[in-house]
Amino acid sequence: MGMIKFASAILSALIGLQMAASAQSVRTPAAPAAVPAKNADMIAKERINAWTVGLAGGLIEGAPLRLAAEIARVVNEEDKLHVIPIVTTGATENVNSLLYLRGVDAAIINTDALDEYKAQVPSIDRRIVYILNLFPAELHVFVRPEIKSLDDLKGKKVNFNTQGTAAAYSGPLIFSRLGLNVEKMFIPHQVALQQMKSGEIAAVVFITSKPVDAFLKGRWEPGFKFLPVEYDSRFEDYYLPSAIDATDYPSLVSKGERISTIAVPTILAGYNWPKQSDRYVRMARFVDQLFGRLDRLQSPGFDPKWKDVSLRANVPGLARFGPAQEWLDRSPGATVGLSR
Repeated sequence: MGMIKFASAILSALIGLQMAASAQSVRTPAAPAAVPAKNADMIAKERINAWTVGLAGGLIEGAPLRLAAEIARVVNEEDKLHVIPIVTTGATENVNSLLYLRGVDAAIINTDALDEYKAQVPSIDRRIVYILNLFPAELHVFVRPEIKSLDDLKGKKVNFNTQGTAAAYSGPLIFSRLGLNVEKMFIPHQVALQQMKSGEIAAVVFITSKPVDAFLKGRWEPGFKFLPVEYDSRFEDYYLPSAIDATDYPSLVSKGERISTIAVPTILAGYNWPKQSDRYVRMARFVDQLFGRLDRLQSPGFDPKWKDVSLRANVPGLARFGPAQEWLDRSPGATVGLSR
């Protein structure tokens, strides 16, 4: 009987200890497991993405993509900025990318590319802002000897280069404003120029910064020439007056002769991100790096077009990106490009 009482006492004690331990475990939660430290890959990923800016350039063979690559070459700096030039199918695609493509913050576009979006995106002038007016792309209307005026091109074959180029977009738009109904062709200009010599094509339309190598270095029989295009109210929204002369093409233009034409401004545009948003802050840093180093882009080894770029040149119809204007306001002496 005594042994039974002893065993019962031990059992009660054990149950009591178990209950006390259970109660203690309820009252004192276990400490959470330690969060593992970030590994090197995670840290590197965060660092490289923190200041990434997507810049839509254009066709791989085009000048805009080359300029985008040169911008990246100058402004990129480890842990401070990482600009990624992006290959696209041309001027119109760049606007589309700037409006809708994830990761694109800036683009090199021709101003008249915005015309296509006016109806679909009435607020486009508030969604896209300009950072820098890069350079004008002059209209070259080059014709055979029997063509004496723009009216002579009506119904004739005119080549506007391959789809995606500035000429393929802006050329037909300009011809429409001029009331010229032509047989449009979109083949490589090198092929079209050969067909011009044989009489198959009446004209080629280039829209690019002068001088153009095909005209500067090519051999042309007497009578091949550029036709004048006068700047008037039909072009005031997107275009600028310009001219072609003997300093551009000494073998095609007589000394002292001036052929009027128009130019399409090529600009560096940005998406108008909400102020103080992450993308806005990235673009502000991009502006600081670019504006502060523009003189490097105007040095030997870069595209000569940079020498004509002025920080203070305006773009009709668009507002300047806020941080770009603020940089200029802080730097009244910055006149890069104005003296050229």
